[in-house]
Amino acid sequence: MHVAVAGNIGSGKTTLTGLLAKHYHWEPNYEDVDDNPYLNDFYEDMQRWSFNLQIFFLNSRLNQILNIRKSGRQVIQDRTIYEDAFIFAPNLHSMGLMSKRDFENYSTLFQLMMSLISPPDLLVYLRASVPTLVNQIQMRGREYENSIRLDYLKRLNERYEAWIESYKLGKLLIIDVDHLDFNKPEDLGLVINKIDAQIHGLF
Repeated sequence: MHVAVAGNIGSGKTTLTGLLAKHYHWEPNYEDVDDNPYLNDFYEDMQRWSFNLQIFFLNSRLNQILNIRKSGRQVIQDRTIYEDAFIFAPNLHSMGLMSKRDFENYSTLFQLMMSLISPPDLLVYLRASVPTLVNQIQMRGREYENSIRLDYLKRLNERYEAWIESYKLGKLLIIDVDHLDFNKPEDLGLVINKIDAQIHGLF
């Protein structure tokens, strides 16, 4: 089984992925942040590095998905390949931070990849307001995230909502995280109960 956790920067994807992996004995697949050779450069100069960064993420996540299916194991994935293609890349393009030529090249490559992969059995979307995102980004204190602008997070949130509204590839669970703390057992329990209700329908 393949469960994927989607959500904006700072929505709690990595925290929830780790906690659910422990609870269900699933294998966690995390986003390749620490080993990403473009991330620091991207936040310093988005226009110069946007295409390189998005291609790195696309490549990394395609490899993840192919390995998940090949392994036959039960896996929970932190962020999906769809978020790159439907949220981050088009947002960069619309902000003038990725050229039309690069965006079209990227989109063609993504469409080819779509013919090679299967969607997750369950997509868990973490919905969070901008104040919640900002608070959680500040709490984790990653230096390269200090320069993220509020309007950037707001644009991403709008794209997430549009994508989720049109998502028809498989089972979807939406969790509002503004008033949840996954590290509190009672809050995590609420999420687990909702996931249990979804995955029992998968078998």
